[in-house]
Amino acid sequence: MANGTATGWRRIVRAFGFSMQGFKTCYELEEAFRQEVWVLIPLLPLGLWLGETPLERAVLTGSLLIVPIVELLNSAIEANVDRVGLERHELSGRAKDIASAAVLLSILFAAVVWGLILIPKWL
Repeated sequence: MANGTATGWRRIVRAFGFSMQGFKTCYELEEAFRQEVWVLIPLLPLGLWLGETPLERAVLTGSLLIVPIVELLNSAIEANVDRVGLERHELSGRAKDIASAAVLLSILFAAVVWGLILIPKWL
């Protein structure tokens, strides 16, 4: 938990540590996050290489980074829902489904961005 008395650089360092713990936990417990990270590793340098302008590079790599960001939020929502109770409930299922849909949309967004930028170059 965050220490409410930490201020300045100490707060920033502690917050960074909590963020790294979040990455580690998500990577260890969420297979989808691991898969997205392993897809991201080769595609990020590829996006930097294929982009002809700084804006294209930013859009290609940025669209990829949105996917694990949304997956982290999805995992946080799922963990919260599961903490409340493991029994089936319509609202719990709805929350998980909506968060999952957000991940799907982020993946589709990345695919569309890559297609819109790269396909015209190859035609």
